[in-house]
Amino acid sequence: MNGATATADYDDAGLLARLRSNDEAAFDELVDLATPRLLSLARKMMPSEADAEDAVQDAFLNAFKNLPGFDGRSKLTTWLHQITVNACLMKLRSRRRRPETSIDSLLPEYLPDGHQKKPQKRWHEIAEGGIEKAEMCELVRSRISELPEQYRVVLVLRDVEGLDTEETAAVLEVTLDTVRTRLHRARQALKALLDPYFAGDTP
Repeated sequence: MNGATATADYDDAGLLARLRSNDEAAFDELVDLATPRLLSLARKMMPSEADAEDAVQDAFLNAFKNLPGFDGRSKLTTWLHQITVNACLMKLRSRRRRPETSIDSLLPEYLPDGHQKKPQKRWHEIAEGGIEKAEMCELVRSRISELPEQYRVVLVLRDVEGLDTEETAAVLEVTLDTVRTRLHRARQALKALLDPYFAGDTP
């Protein structure tokens, strides 16, 4: 079972029933079904491939441990998605040893009248397919990884994973205003990191 077809076609209720009956094949099936998406998410949040793999492993262990308390109101994959986000956050928080790097140098500067000191750079058209699009996606991912954790995580949850502001605030245990502020600053910082590539400053 793999790919989008597997995700679309599997029987969620049936799989859950088999998991609750301790069907070992069902556990393997869930791991095969959910790992690609969960690993993709963890890679966006964690600093290395090893950290991402560890977070996903922790997520599955937590999911299987807490399976009796799962009410089944959401899909198994949605539930696992939430557990993986929390596993990543727990690892990031446990490893934090120093203050976050400032992104102030990447943010726009403003004149007393409220206008930006430097005009926003316009990006050239981005290719829609082939190698160019793949390279562009990899570049964006790599620049997101350069953002400090508190900004990177908000950006990933809101703009990549599609959580809304309320969901993001709940996951991160912060206020709605904190999410909005961090997201705005993260988007500005990411644009500054990408400007040299998409605004015509480099080939």
